[in-house]
Formats: sequence, C-alpha cells, structure tokens
Amino acid sequence: MDSSIVPNRSFALTKFATCASDKAAAINGSTGETLTYRELNARSNKFARFMHAMGLRPGDHIAVLMENNLRFFEILWGAMRSGILITPVNRYSTPDEAAYVIQNCDAKLVVFSHAMREVAEQLQGQLGNCRKLMIGDVLEDWESYETALSSFSEDPVADERLGAIMLYSSGTTGRPKGILREQPVMEAADGPVDVWRKLAERYFFSNETVFLTGAPLYHGAPLLYSLNVQFHGGTVIFMEKFDALTSLAMIERYRVTHSLWVPTMFVRMLKLAPAEREGFDLCSHQCAIHAAGPCSREVKQQMIDWWGPIIEEFYGGSEGCGNTAISSREWMDHPGSVGRATVGVLRICSEQGELLPPHQDGLVYFERDVRPFEYYKDPEKTRSAQHPQHENWTTIGDIGHIDEEGYLYLTDRLAYTIISGGVNIYPRAIEDALIQHPSVGDAAVIGVPNAEMGEEVKAIVELARGVQSSSSLADELLQFVRGKVSRYMVPKSIEFTSQLPRSQYGKMDKKALKDVYGRS
Repeated sequence: MDSSIVPNRSFALTKFATCASDKAAAINGSTGETLTYRELNARSNKFARFMHAMGLRPGDHIAVLMENNLRFFEILWGAMRSGILITPVNRYSTPDEAAYVIQNCDAKLVVFSHAMREVAEQLQGQLGNCRKLMIGDVLEDWESYETALSSFSEDPVADERLGAIMLYSSGTTGRPKGILREQPVMEAADGPVDVWRKLAERYFFSNETVFLTGAPLYHGAPLLYSLNVQFHGGTVIFMEKFDALTSLAMIERYRVTHSLWVPTMFVRMLKLAPAEREGFDLCSHQCAIHAAGPCSREVKQQMIDWWGPIIEEFYGGSEGCGNTAISSREWMDHPGSVGRATVGVLRICSEQGELLPPHQDGLVYFERDVRPFEYYKDPEKTRSAQHPQHENWTTIGDIGHIDEEGYLYLTDRLAYTIISGGVNIYPRAIEDALIQHPSVGDAAVIGVPNAEMGEEVKAIVELARGVQSSSSLADELLQFVRGKVSRYMVPKSIEFTSQLPRSQYGKMDKKALKDVYGRS
C-alpha cells in the first residue's frame, strides 16, 4: 500500500482565511456558535506546529474523540495540513472499544473533549506512551490542549503536506477494523485531491455551498463531505443530535443548499404531522444526498414527491472499494437502484468467484487498477475482502445484482442473510415492508434458531410515537407483511422494543439484536 504524503504548497484554508476571513467555515446549528475561516486557519496552524514540535512527521498517526463540536474541525485540519493520519473514534464507544482503536491505529497523540471525560477517566494505564490532550476542563493525568498550544505561532509550517483520515469500520459484525486507504496524489498543488474534485463536480460544491448534516462527524461520509465543502470555501452546518423537525427549521434558517441524510432520517421526517412538514420554506435546498443504508422504494418516492427531484444517492464503503451514484431522475427510471459505478467497475460474483449475469444476485465487487485499501495490520481480513482470483477486486460483503444498463440493486448484506430450510431470506425486503405501517417507527429482522429449519425469521419492531404494543397489533403487522413479501419470508414472530440499537448514523447493530433475541 502506497502511503506516501504529497506536498501541498498552497493550502486551501490559507487561501480562504485570506480572502474570506470572517466567513463561517462551520456553524453549530444547535447553538448558533460560528467558526470562521480565519479562526479555523489560525487554530489548525497552531495544532500543526504543536504536532511538529512533539516530533510527529508525515505518516504518523493521531486519534480524536469528540462529540459534534466546532473544535473538531481544527483538529482535523491540523492533521490534514501536516501529513498526519488521523483516526476519529466513535463517540459512542465503550472505554475498552476506544482504547482498542487508539492502540490499534498506533496513535502517538489523542485529543478528547471534556464532554468525553467519562470515557477518558477509564482509560488510565491503557494508552501506553500515547500523549493525551483534553479540550476544556482537564482531568488528572491529561494535559490541557489550550495550554499545550498556547505558545505556538498561527503561521503555517514551512512544508505543508496533505494528510489523510484512517477510519474504522463500525464493528457491528465484529471488532472494528482500521481501514488504510491508498493515499491520493494531488493533480494541482493548491487544489483538492482527485476524489474530492469528482465529488464536488457531481454535487456542484462551491464557496456558496451551505451544507447541513445531522449525523456524527466522526463517521466517514459526514466527515469527508464536510471537509470537501470547506476545501471549496463553503459553510458546514451541523447538529449536535439529529431531530426531524429541527432539521427542517435549519434548512430554512441557514438557507441550506446541500444536505446529507440516512434513510432513517427520511422515515422520521415523513412521520411528522403534515402541518409540521409543510411549515418551512425549503426553497434554498438544491441537493439532498443520502447513503449509509438501504432506502425503501416507498420512502424514497415520498421524499421525491415532497422535496422534488433533488434527492441524490450514493453507495460505497469506508474501504473505498468503489462507488455508485444515482440522481432522482435516473432513479425514477430505475426504482430501487443505487446507481451505476462512478469509481471502479462493478462485478457481481458467486461465493466461489464466478461472474454472474444481469438480474442474478451475488457478492458485489468493484474492480480497480490496484487494490484501494488494506485492513490495518490485518492481512487475513484484507484477503477475505478480495476476489478469489483477482486481488484488485474487493467487496464489503453486500449482495446485489445489476441490470443490462449497469445499474446496481442491493439485496442485503451477506452477514445478515437468514437461511431457513436451505432457502436464503434477505431481511431488507421484510424491514422495508414493516416500516410502511403507520404504527411502526423502525424495524429490524434477524434469523433465530429453529430445530427443524435451521433458522426462522423474527422481527423486532420499535413503535411510532404514542403507539402501544399488543398481541393484536403484532397480528396486524404480520397480516400487513403477508401482502407485501413472499409467504416464506413472513416473520414467525414479532417482538416490540422501546428502541432499536441503531447508531446515530443509521447503522443497525444486528449483532446486539442476535445477542438478545437470537437464543429464542
């Protein structure tokens, strides 16, 4: 894996701090607090100089654990202008999980916010020689971030180099895996890297972009899209925590032009009362991007009907195997598709590696000129993501098919497949059916042991606000599903829960569900 760092002689932040010094680089939409380009440039320079003084050099690793906070951006950009590999740690990690990621990524420095102090308190003795800084009030055995940086200049370091982000997989099917991607080479010293340029061209990012995200900033897409917007001089609006009604209010208040969503957010907005949904001026909204999970045809159609043909979807993973994308107008002609490949060449293969024809489900691979990533310090897991005969074809374990025009349709994840009586059952179709019922707020489907069939289908349902669980409602939901999926896919049982284990970025933790319900 080529992890070389390329020179960046005229960094974007320096340019925007000079020509638009008081323009907002980011706004905490929950509080109204603003970070200007001048402040972001100065603070990230101080952090870059601090890291250089402590001996960090291009290719070294650091980690950060914070809530959605304006200070997050100075840490990220300090690393990005220093050639450093930075790992954002899931803010919902347990202390053991956080310690594992910080140690596994070989971080020489970690930065916490005071809000994450409960995790920090339990890391004593677990981080070895990793230096520990805390923003705000400081715990014992931690250094003050502000004090550590106070003596450093706000001027850029002499030889700025482009850093990178090393993300960790969600860990919902096992321990998180570090994803070391091939480092991009810039085509122009003062421009964005090629993958960022393509993204900006597709969605028309510019210095007039106002970008809203309600997802955690540690996650891949919100983080990378936010940095891309700032690379082009736009403004990022973030929420401390997603709320359906507040999201609509922010579009109106900040005249949002672009936004990023997951399907769960769409569902929650669609379940608002009509008077709530229609009470906002959304005319500034030009592009609503969604990803990170399956979106049912019904939900997507309702969003297009509501917002117009501004809904854009992309599919890909943190690994960077490849990407697909689809516009609203394309989707209307290819309902249910996640688009055609924009990065890489799609290959649909059997589990043995045989290429499959259109309309036949198989493992989704992307062919690239070279393998685009490796799982950090884990060659066995890296090999498991490669095609049996083609090491430059990689997969993240999704199942799907393509049509004759090359449009990809996802069926489910291989790890979630239920095998009942030798028949493969894909939970996504059942979940899509359940979520259409007005009493359902969210739904997950798993396989549980069955002595005769091997596994049987169980649905776990989170009810909509104000709805009470009952055996009659369970029967009603089963009857509802019978009209929408094949008979063999209808759940054998339904359990109700107050809250499903879905992450703030919309990922369902099915491992946790199997731990609770998988014994029945």
